[in-house]
Amino acid sequence: MPVVLTLGGARVTIYTNDHRPAHVHVKASGREAVFNLNCPAGPVELRENFGFSHPALNKLAGQLEDNRDALCAEWRNLHGNY
Repeated sequence: MPVVLTLGGARVTIYTNDHRPAHVHVKASGREAVFNLNCPAGPVELRENFGFSHPALNKLAGQLEDNRDALCAEWRNLHGNY
């Protein structure tokens, strides 16, 4: 489970044995959210949330969108197709 990005105190991971579609897991302080990347063109969208507030999710989604190209490249590096 490589950490591919850190956003403040949140770790963004892509599991090496994960499934399509391309997505990331964001974890911080016992909370977790999963965002679909919708590679290659986006937009990033929330799939699951376990404990993050709505404002925090909006901020995370924006930060992930800012890094979507790099995240999609990392997904492709680990898994091939999106």
